[in-house]
Amino acid sequence: MCILRVRVMSAETILTEAVDAYRSALGERLLAAYALGSVAHGGFSALVSDIDLGLVLSDPISSRDPRTVLAVADAQKAKGSELGERLSVFWGTPSTLSGDSQGGRFPALDRLDLLENGRLLAGTEARAGLQRPSADELVIGGAEFALEYLAGAAPRGRSRLKGWARSARREADAVQEIRRPETLLARGVRRVTKLVLFPVRFLFTADTGQVGTNEAAVTHYLADNEAPAAALVAAALSWRTAPPTDEQEAARLLGEQILPLYLYYIDDHITRLSSLGQDELAGAFTHWRERLDR
Repeated sequence: MCILRVRVMSAETILTEAVDAYRSALGERLLAAYALGSVAHGGFSALVSDIDLGLVLSDPISSRDPRTVLAVADAQKAKGSELGERLSVFWGTPSTLSGDSQGGRFPALDRLDLLENGRLLAGTEARAGLQRPSADELVIGGAEFALEYLAGAAPRGRSRLKGWARSARREADAVQEIRRPETLLARGVRRVTKLVLFPVRFLFTADTGQVGTNEAAVTHYLADNEAPAAALVAAALSWRTAPPTDEQEAARLLGEQILPLYLYYIDDHITRLSSLGQDELAGAFTHWRERLDR
């Protein structure tokens, strides 16, 4: 128990230092800073979790804001802490968060997390009047992220990550990782758990309209008797806190079950996206499926 407490405090320290750096860089324009993700709603794992920070800046948005926010994040990551390198910063202004203007980096899933789970770290409460993303926005936003991070390519004209997508594009093509479990295992338990649990979480959000924890998403997924890869999904949840001790067994599970998991998720979202009239996204998912099942 003491070890876990120290690890969580380390995440809190990283957030505190990042907020202080943003206060210095942004001054009075920083209206509020929030802890997001597992650090806020529970389930944080020092082994694999990201450290999510949400910033609300005052209007109007400035052309300098993206460079400023990114530069501070990069400086915090460069301090040399392995945990600190997982800092992920979302930001916007009241007008961008409400959809009245464009800009910032706060996808629908993370806006919902801000509304449901955000823990105020600094400034004054800035969520009043923000609208909950619709169920359609959540499906579309999750699909865009999946194509960027898991398929190795975003559909033309739809990526909203811009400069922030560079870290995702540096990731090895997940298609090869899914087709070759030994490649995925070699990248470590953090990448393994993300690749297995991301589609599970996207399915949970699409079904429930909630962000949810990994535990909630896995419970929801395992309750579906028709869903494949139950053993792999359950194992990946346990690997978030204790890496697999038998790599041969882990490789076997991945080799047998990760592809069926992805085909199930992709087929589900092709149907959902087509029903929403998102033909470009549905086509990108179809192409992704063809690459996986080739």
